[in-house]
Amino acid sequence: MTLREVTRDTVRAICRLDVGAGQRGNVAPNAVSIAQAYFQRDVAWFRGIYAGEDPVGFVMLYDPSGAEKPEEPDFFLWRLMIDERFQGKGYGRRAVELLVDHVRARGAKQLLVSHVTAAEELRRFYTSLGFVYTGQEEDGELVMALPIA
Repeated sequence: MTLREVTRDTVRAICRLDVGAGQRGNVAPNAVSIAQAYFQRDVAWFRGIYAGEDPVGFVMLYDPSGAEKPEEPDFFLWRLMIDERFQGKGYGRRAVELLVDHVRARGAKQLLVSHVTAAEELRRFYTSLGFVYTGQEEDGELVMALPIA
């Protein structure tokens, strides 16, 4: 598995990925995420998630190391989506592991993530990776943190 830059040659394939009707309220569409990233270029880092040559998902990170004066000091996993055809195969877990390697190399002390309150499957997923609740909420979502050693 690899995390690859989204290019003009790959953007359509990444934008066609979809979590499925039952999960659309849990994560923004990839096209929206990419558009948001272009308006926050100093702090937004995003990649397509690939299994071999097949795009299977998308990840977007808030990276404060790119900003002269970042609003927040911590790295934040803004988006993680795995296409419905590829869920349950370990791709999300491996993508987060690759992301942790990336932020560790950038000097992160912790990685934050949030999820909608009602998304029990996301609580289980992030908890299984070592994330713990911080007691904070952001935009109505529960915030979790993963210490980076």
